[in-house]
Amino acid sequence: MKLTHYGIREWLGGGIIFLFLLAGSVLLAVFINLPAGISLSVIFAVSWLALAAFFRDPERTIPVGDRILVSPADGHVRDIETISGKAENEFFGGRDAIRVGIFLSVLDVHLNRAPCQIKVREKIYRKGRYHDARNPLASSENEAMMVVCDANEGGKEFPLLVRQISGAIAKRIVCPVEPGAMFSKGEIYGMIKFGSRTELFFPAGPDFKLTVKLGDRVHAGTSIMAEIIT
Repeated sequence: MKLTHYGIREWLGGGIIFLFLLAGSVLLAVFINLPAGISLSVIFAVSWLALAAFFRDPERTIPVGDRILVSPADGHVRDIETISGKAENEFFGGRDAIRVGIFLSVLDVHLNRAPCQIKVREKIYRKGRYHDARNPLASSENEAMMVVCDANEGGKEFPLLVRQISGAIAKRIVCPVEPGAMFSKGEIYGMIKFGSRTELFFPAGPDFKLTVKLGDRVHAGTSIMAEIIT
């Protein structure tokens, strides 16, 4: 199981603690109580594996095609709306945009991937609350990091936003990108730790065809969210 370097503090630190606890449980099994020592060893091992699994970085095969937007996160499509007259619309020149919200449970892979070829224009951090990520208020009130991008896909250039949102459990957004950074479609650019929400914004209109619906299960870098019509 490949683990992401974004979680090295957690899975490596947890691994060191696990080794000390395992050594203690082995001594307990050998010198005091065999069943208790074995039981503790199993509990410690399963606990560390569960922690490490959260930071797993599975191989992903990016779909072939230069006119598609792929999912920026694993999870379920929680909401879809056309936004108008909101702060995010300024990045689309005041035009309408499509927002797709993805809810990530603690069992999902939490790495975020670029929906297409992008160049980071800026990133905007918002302090906020920690509503449950399934709560509609999470989109507008929770702590968030929005990456504003200039996208290039299928010979078409357009603005694109990806917003990482903390949840009731997830309270650490990892987004080490800087303006000017470039990412290819499906490339990892960050993560949110322990349950969260990710939102994708792209222009509304006949040039983009949404290919997901509410409740769909999506996977970062592989699930197609929209097609570009030219």
